[in-house]
Amino acid sequence: MIGVDSGRMATTDHPPAVELAEPGEYGDKVVAIEPGGIEPVPDADKHGRPIQLLWTWASPNLEFATVFVGALAVFAFGLTFWQAVLAVLTGNLLGAITHAVLSARGPRYGVPQMVLSRLSFGYWGNLLPAGLNSLMAGVGWFAVNSVSGAFALNSLTGLPTLLCLVIVVVAQLTVAFFGHNLVHAFERYALPLLAVVFLVGTVVVLARSSPSTAAGGGGLGGFLLTASAAFGYTAGWNPYAADYTRYLPAGVSHRAAGVYAGLGVFVSCTVLMIAGAASVTAGADYTGNPTTAYTGELPAVLSHLTLLCVAVGAVAANAINVYSGALSFLCLNVRLSLAWRRAIVALLFGAVGFVLAWTALPDAGHDYESFLLVIAYWVAPWLAVVLLDQWLYRGRDDSPLLTSPAHHNWAGPIAMLVGLVASVALFSNQQLYTGPVPEAVPSLGDITPAIGFAVAGLLYLVLRPLRPPVT
Repeated sequence: MIGVDSGRMATTDHPPAVELAEPGEYGDKVVAIEPGGIEPVPDADKHGRPIQLLWTWASPNLEFATVFVGALAVFAFGLTFWQAVLAVLTGNLLGAITHAVLSARGPRYGVPQMVLSRLSFGYWGNLLPAGLNSLMAGVGWFAVNSVSGAFALNSLTGLPTLLCLVIVVVAQLTVAFFGHNLVHAFERYALPLLAVVFLVGTVVVLARSSPSTAAGGGGLGGFLLTASAAFGYTAGWNPYAADYTRYLPAGVSHRAAGVYAGLGVFVSCTVLMIAGAASVTAGADYTGNPTTAYTGELPAVLSHLTLLCVAVGAVAANAINVYSGALSFLCLNVRLSLAWRRAIVALLFGAVGFVLAWTALPDAGHDYESFLLVIAYWVAPWLAVVLLDQWLYRGRDDSPLLTSPAHHNWAGPIAMLVGLVASVALFSNQQLYTGPVPEAVPSLGDITPAIGFAVAGLLYLVLRPLRPPVT
């Protein structure tokens, strides 16, 4: 039984089948359920080195969802191969730099990214980004990656797609349920397999590609759509950044933590997105099962290994998505006294994400394109507020504000909300909704994230007096 008031495991004559570690005793245990939720990590539990962030952030991007961004650039957005390469480089570089900056703060504060967001949004105003992230991470991204993993397993085994989806979801939830240390361990041991297979596959696809055959015609609009989609994918990890650096000892190099995290995201995303763009020029037809379209360009053995790695990569990505989604949900001031609260919330998100993934199976391509842009729409204005606040109040000891309900900073949520609504209403350019600006100037593509970032940033500077002084 679980004692609700104390949050501890009830004493029994037999040890529990699954160990729930106590705060201060979790340390580097891998097969133990991480205790608590979003509280600062006790010094006794701090461990690890910055270099581990390289595989923690490389492995989750070595999956088909990353490949498909590059494929979209050519077959959906109408870019030539080289235009697609430049566009994904642009979007990935921007997302990786911001990811590095945010990751570097984790060792100092020892709390998740969405708790750090309270500094720039206030305790209650932070419900806006935390709510969006819990929905997008724990449900949205979970569904997207589960679909790609299910398609791969279906292509590899011939099992019904729904059964494949169940298998992938169970594997993902198992890793996320145990928590931080098992997530890191899974990413570490998955990396050699994923890196070797996807790298060999990329070389083969590039060798078979014909970059000059991509007709292009997407122009500036297609370029901006691709850059926004790539940014949405890469920066989609930004709201989780400190989640995976908060256990590092405070004395480690914060710069090294940021560099390794940003490098892991940038390299993995860029290589596979380029492979996706190349696959279209090699003749891959993405109108059917998208994973089969990509692997169909590979030799039989490598094709089967790639399908296996797509499924493993989906687990690597979603272990992070559902884990961080649960942490964001707890930032909504949800009162759960159980020591198992993070693990239980992870399971609930997995159940909802499974249903959403099930409904997305028939039209995964269009749903994914729209989802990537939506991610970029809200992350960009959130980033503007967070980065500006971090720069304006650099060097100050503001950690007491993280847990104080009295900390109000309405400049943050107002700036983010205005930036989000104004940019989407005027500049959004996707299947679900097209704003008046791209309707009048179709060649403009989708610059919603850039507009949202600029509007939110400028408005936050104007409303800066609403933030109480840090003493």
